[in-house]
Amino acid sequence: MRDEVFITCAVTGNLTTREQHPGLPVTPEEIADAALAAAEEGAAVVHLHVRDPATGKPSMALEYYQDVVARIRGRNKDLIINLTTGPGGRFVVGEEDPKVAGPGTTLTTPEIRTAHVTALRPDIATLDLNTMNSGREVVINTPRNVRRMAAFLREAGAVPEIELFNSGDIALMRDMLADGSLAAPALTSFVMGVKYGFQPSPETVIYARNLLPADAQFTAIGIGRSAFPMVAQSVLAGGHARVGLEDATMIARGVLAPSNAAMVEKARRMVEDLGPRVIGPARAREIIGLS
Repeated sequence: MRDEVFITCAVTGNLTTREQHPGLPVTPEEIADAALAAAEEGAAVVHLHVRDPATGKPSMALEYYQDVVARIRGRNKDLIINLTTGPGGRFVVGEEDPKVAGPGTTLTTPEIRTAHVTALRPDIATLDLNTMNSGREVVINTPRNVRRMAAFLREAGAVPEIELFNSGDIALMRDMLADGSLAAPALTSFVMGVKYGFQPSPETVIYARNLLPADAQFTAIGIGRSAFPMVAQSVLAGGHARVGLEDATMIARGVLAPSNAAMVEKARRMVEDLGPRVIGPARAREIIGLS
C-alpha cells in the first residue's frame, strides 16, 4: 500500500444521463463548478467530458472544452486537468450491411478525437486501448490509431492516462512502451465493471497490477455499484483512487450521490481510514511526472 494517494474525480462522463441523476453537470458552468467543488474536497485531478448544454448529450465540441477549462483555470490554476479522448470510438453495425455504420456510430479519426487536446494542452489526456463489445455495440481502438493518438498527445505535452479494460490492453500498452509510442513510467487505470471487460474483484486488481511494468502508476476504477469498493481495493493494492458521476450515481446502497464533491469526500475518508495520506495537485504532479 502506498503512503500517498491522489484522488481523481470523473465529473460527468459520456454515458450517465439526467434521468439517472438529476444533478448531473451538463453545461460548461456546471461541469467547471463541479470540478472545482471536487477539488475543495480533496480531488487532485479532474477528468472531464463535455455535453451539449441544450440536449445534455455527449459532445466533442472544442468550444465547450475551452469554456470548461477557462472557468477552472480562472479559479484554480493548480488543479490537474485530465481531458478524455474516448468519444469517437463507437461503431454501430448497420442492420442491412454490417460494413456500413448504423445510427449512433461516432467512429472518427485520431486527429478529430484529440483536437481539443492539441488546442488546449491539458496536463493529462486519457488514451483508451480497448477494442471490445460495449452493450449491443462495439468500441474500436486499433493499434495503429492509438499509436497516432499517442503521438498527438505527446506533441500537445499531455501525459497519457492509459485506460485498460482487459489484459490484452495491457499487452498492447507494453508493446507501445517497447516501441516508444508511449513513454515510461506509464500512468494507467483499470476500468472495472464494464460488462465485457475486467470484472471488479480483489483478484482482478492484483492480476492486472502484476501485469504492469514495475514503475507504472495505476488506479482501479469501479463502475456502478463497484465504485467505492474499488477505491478500497485500488489503495490496498498500491494504487490511487477515482470516483465521480461518470462512474456511478449512488453514494451508498439506494442513496443518490448529492454531488461529485460528496463522492470525493467519501473517497477521501476511505483512503485516510486505510492509512495513506491524500495528496493535493502539487505532490500529485511530482508522482505523475508533470512539469
